[in-house]
Amino acid sequence: MSDKLDAFVSQMQNQIDEDARRAYGEVVFQRWLAPLYMERMEAPDGYGRVTGSCGDTMEIFLRFQEGRVVQGAFQTDGCLASIVCGSYSAELALGKDPDELTEITGERVLQAIGGLPDEETHCAFLAAESLQEAVDHYMKKQHPSERGARGV
Repeated sequence: MSDKLDAFVSQMQNQIDEDARRAYGEVVFQRWLAPLYMERMEAPDGYGRVTGSCGDTMEIFLRFQEGRVVQGAFQTDGCLASIVCGSYSAELALGKDPDELTEITGERVLQAIGGLPDEETHCAFLAAESLQEAVDHYMKKQHPSERGARGV
């Protein structure tokens, strides 16, 4: 009986994989199977956390050296599309300075992954918004207001 169950599970997994490939494309499918940069980062220089209208939460972590991103990471509790968009957002950030990071939009993420089904494009915008929050956090740490610097 176990062999029949194993065969059934394998057949179902193959069908799920094929459906995902067809719906999202090979690039998105492969990144979903092995997402890059999906980890928490201790003591990041920049951190952003946003919960989208769909309920998914995305966190982006950035580490800077000499004004450029040398390490990016993300975490999400979201779906396949959120995982892929977070992964690409972290990757797109590498090597960029804060001004260049502001150019990473939802459209740019969608372009990098080759698009998503219409009902999932919001995931790219969630990832980009989280990235922009991380950049904003980093910039505030670099240029604290005088009031904040004095501890008042």
